[in-house]
Parts: sequence; C-alpha cells; structure tokens
Amino acid sequence: MAALSGKTAVVTGSSRGVGASTAKQLAELGANVVINYRQKAPRANKVVAEIEAAGGRAVAVGADLTDPEDVRTLMRTAVDEFGSLDLLVLNASGGMEKDLGEDYATRLNRDAQVGALEAGLEHLGAGGRVVFVTSHQAHFIREVETMPEYEAVARSKRAGEEALTERIPVMSDKGVSFVVVSADMIEGTVTATLLDRARPGALEARREAAGRLYSVDEFATEIVRMTTADVPTGHIELVGGADDFLARATEDGTAIEDEGEQA
Repeated sequence: MAALSGKTAVVTGSSRGVGASTAKQLAELGANVVINYRQKAPRANKVVAEIEAAGGRAVAVGADLTDPEDVRTLMRTAVDEFGSLDLLVLNASGGMEKDLGEDYATRLNRDAQVGALEAGLEHLGAGGRVVFVTSHQAHFIREVETMPEYEAVARSKRAGEEALTERIPVMSDKGVSFVVVSADMIEGTVTATLLDRARPGALEARREAAGRLYSVDEFATEIVRMTTADVPTGHIELVGGADDFLARATEDGTAIEDEGEQA
C-alpha cells in the first residue's frame, strides 16, 4: 500500500512551484490533497487535474491565508471532502509583492502561519504532523545577513518559525508533531527569480557558495520525506547549502544550537 494511503494533506500555496510539486508527490504516495491558492484558480485546477489523471484525489480551495475565515474553510474542506486532516504543510510565503501593504510579509509569514496552525489543530488528531517550509536565508537571519531585498521576508519567516515552535506544547497535547524544513535558494522559484532580477548574479553566487542549488522537485521530495520521517517534534531539516550558513553563523566564535540533520 502507498505510504500515505487514506491520509489527507493540506498544502498551502500549492498552485505552483514547490507547493504544487509537494502536493503531487504526496498524492503519488496515496494522500488525498487539498490544493490551496490565493488568486490563480486555473493554475490550481491544473494541479488537481494532473493528480487525478495519475489516479490520485485532490481538490482546489481558494483561500487568502491572511483571512481567518478563508483559512477555516480551507481546513474544513479537508474533512468535508476526504474525512480527515492528517498533514498540514505550511508552504505559502511572500512579502516581496509591492501592492499588498508594507506589513504584508509579517501578516503572511508570521500571523497567517499561526492562524493556519490554529485552524488546522481543530481537525488534526493524534499522529498528525505539521511541516513548516522555510529558507536558510530566513532560518539563519539572526546570525547571517541576507540581501536587503529579502530581509523583510527573511525576518518575518523567522518570526513565523519561532511563533510556531512556541506552540509545540499545544501540538504535543493533541499528539501532533512539528517539523521545520529549510533550504537554500531553489532553482526555478519565483523568489529566486525576483532576487536575481533585483540583484543580478545573486543566484550564481549562491550556486558557488552551496556547491549546487536544489530544483523545485528535489526540494519538494525532501519536504514530502519529512511528512513521515521518524524524527522528534521540533526537528529542523536543513536541505542543501547549509554548511555555508552554519560556517558563517559561527564565524564570531559563538556556537549556535544544533540545527538538526542535513540532507
């Protein structure tokens, strides 16, 4: 039987990129998948169609994660359509948009992540798992500077990671585990493209520092792996390029806490 047969996953921000690949790979393992999008319904419906064509089950739900009622509807849909909510992959992020307000990065990357967790916990039960997807640029922002164009996003995502981590006791009380998956810049993502456009050569610099950068599908594979990995709650999985960040984080001679395993 498929590893996730009978399980249901909500993947936020899953109409394209890493989120879409994660959703499709979860479906390949037997999971029912709720695809989340903010505006682009045709793109989300295409992901659903691809999953269904491969024999899987999926549904697309339009939900602005900064709208609490939208988020509650998103989580309820998992139960209404498939009977349960077992996995919550918090993949959606943003903040480089110019038209959504100066505080959008914080509202999406911190406040909305906590809101999604709280809405998800209304349905997640014992054995459930929450996976928070982030970047090394955000995870290490307290120790390692990032590009000015990305700093607001990085700091808000780190704040989101910390806010979620603080809620581990609440998750544990329900038998729900929590894992963070962090990666370097990912080839082919919108964020990498925008940063390279704003600061030409940024992508190549990260390739050189990391040795290589993961593709969208490769990173999604690591996220999917961590949905079922036998790791303790609160585990941080560092995916690709972490040695460079760890080295720079300790250049002042001050060791940082164990950051988990590296892929």
